[in-house]
Amino acid sequence: LQRMLSMAVEVDRSPTCSSRKIADDVFPFILNIPLRSQREALLNTMESQLLRCRLLELLFQHSCDVPTTSSMSLDKILYFLSHSSVLPQFQDETATWQRWDEMLQYLSLLLLSYQTFPLAEHLRTSISDRMDLIAQKAKPRLQDSDDISQLDIQLKMNDFISRMQETLEQPFPPQIQEKLFMLQ
Repeated sequence: LQRMLSMAVEVDRSPTCSSRKIADDVFPFILNIPLRSQREALLNTMESQLLRCRLLELLFQHSCDVPTTSSMSLDKILYFLSHSSVLPQFQDETATWQRWDEMLQYLSLLLLSYQTFPLAEHLRTSISDRMDLIAQKAKPRLQDSDDISQLDIQLKMNDFISRMQETLEQPFPPQIQEKLFMLQ
C-alpha cells in the first residue's frame, strides 16, 4: 500500500497536487482507524514524505477550532501547536494524557516530514525536473513563513505546556516530558 501511494504521488506532473488529492481521499479512513498503534503504523511507514506531511496537516486542521488557510510552513506548525485541541477522540478509549502524547508524536512527525523533503522543494517538482535539481545541488527555497525565531518557538511551547497542564491537572508523565523536549 505504501509503495502504491508513493507511486501515485509521483505520477502527476505536480506531486503537490497529487498528494493533496490522495490525502483528501485517505484522510476520512485515518479518522476511522480504531487504535493508535494502527494509525502510527500507517503514518510511520509512509514512503512519501509529502503525502505524510499532507495527511498530518489535515489531521491538525481537523483538530483546530479555527483552521488556517496558510500554506505548509514552520509557522503553520507553530499555529497547530497553539490552536490544536487534543486530537479527535478516536474509537479507542484512551486517557487524556495519552491523547496529548499522540498529538505530540504527530507534531514531531509533521515537523520531520516537512523538513525532510517538502522544505527542500525536491518533492514539489515533477520527477523529471527533480533530477535536474539534484544534479545542480539546488538549495532549498525557504518561504517567508519558515523564518521563525527562537523566541517564537519558546512562547508557543510555553503556551502549549500551559494548556496541557490545565487539561491534565497532574504532573506530566515521562513520555510527554520527553516528547516536549524533542519537539522543542
